[in-house]
Amino acid sequence: MTDDLKTAFWNRIGDVQAGMLGAGGARHVPMSPYADKDNTALWFITAKDTDIAQAAETSAEANFVVADPKANLYASIDGQVTQVNDSAKLDELWSAVAAAWFEDGRKDDDIRLVRMTLSKAEVWATTGAAGFLYEIAKANVTDDTPDAGEHGTVSFI
Repeated sequence: MTDDLKTAFWNRIGDVQAGMLGAGGARHVPMSPYADKDNTALWFITAKDTDIAQAAETSAEANFVVADPKANLYASIDGQVTQVNDSAKLDELWSAVAAAWFEDGRKDDDIRLVRMTLSKAEVWATTGAAGFLYEIAKANVTDDTPDAGEHGTVSFI
């Protein structure tokens, strides 16, 4: 099940528009992830004076929480954040969403690129709204517990 759950995680995390990222003991804040399966990482674009950017300067432990019914993914993801100075990667990830946060757009000196190298995650890969409603209806008729999808812990190391 773990390999199937890991595959489901990578297939769905790219559809996640936002989650809550906390690092270095700082509070969790909304962030948009950019999935990078090949490097077992999530990327984030933030500003230099944020808690996330400051934690990433010291390679802090981090946690990213996802609750995305459209992606059918719920997860608590652990890893380590680091700041990366990679203009090509930033160009690859740059979008209108990122641009909205920076007065000078892509050329803003406050932009910081943060990489979260994943170590493990507790993942719930659900069946979606229609599947969930079916499972609830079936459970009420049969007195069984609904099957809402897969759940487990995934290791990335």
